[in-house]
Amino acid sequence: MKVGVVGNRPGHSMARFQAVADATLEFQFLPWDQLSATLGECESVDGMASPPDVVLVRGMPRGSLEQVIFQMNMLGRWHALQVPVVNPPRALEIAIDKYLSLALLKEAGLPVPETVVAQTVDRALEGFQRLGGDVVIKPVFGGEGRGLIRVTEYEIAVRCAQAIVNVGGVVFLQKFIDANQQDMRVLVIGDRMFAMQRKNPMDWRANASRGAECRAISPEPMILEMAQNSMRAVGAQIGGVDLITDKEGKTMVLEVNGIPGWQAISQACGVNVEQCVADYLKTLTK
Repeated sequence: MKVGVVGNRPGHSMARFQAVADATLEFQFLPWDQLSATLGECESVDGMASPPDVVLVRGMPRGSLEQVIFQMNMLGRWHALQVPVVNPPRALEIAIDKYLSLALLKEAGLPVPETVVAQTVDRALEGFQRLGGDVVIKPVFGGEGRGLIRVTEYEIAVRCAQAIVNVGGVVFLQKFIDANQQDMRVLVIGDRMFAMQRKNPMDWRANASRGAECRAISPEPMILEMAQNSMRAVGAQIGGVDLITDKEGKTMVLEVNGIPGWQAISQACGVNVEQCVADYLKTLTK
């Protein structure tokens, strides 16, 4: 079985995928900017000497709006040509969009933080006050804690909202949740799940990339069920579900990462994630 691993650069995982390859499984890295498509008597999305049996997405496309749309459409055409794509293009589009993914999570009955999304400064400031004057402003598209700002002063909220609106952005405000600077990440690979707690004594952003301490945990069944339901809500097969518990003991889903980093959870849980992913991919062509 040939697996095309699509991304921006090979990275740490690609070497580990090569290490778990066997006589039945071959991995080839496919850079986004090298992919091309052919239409005519037959249709193909090119990048490998022969078509892949499965496509695994390990990075979102970069470039102009035209390039990104074309590259995502190529995933859609692979999907239409009966080549399994993990995760499916629509799931990736949903997961990267914090507004849409949270809306679908809430629609599925999952608890999410109070959130306001606005396109004008006035509406953003109304949201700031509605959320109690203590919010986290996030990029609608983003990850690894980049671009997150905690705002507790009205004047700072004004400046942030103006700066975002002035560059054509959307203001995404979320009520700050005091969780003792920690959260949970559940990595879901089909039916398998691995969980860790992330705690950052120096920062309220409990991301591994920001130096958080990570340790394996065995969550309650309710947490694992929330993780699986979150994956179903966005249509993903492999993903990282981030959850947070406030001081009153209420657990909420922060987001679903459709292209999760897993080095930290691999180390914390002592698991070869690439092998688990390889095992899952094999099930898709049976």
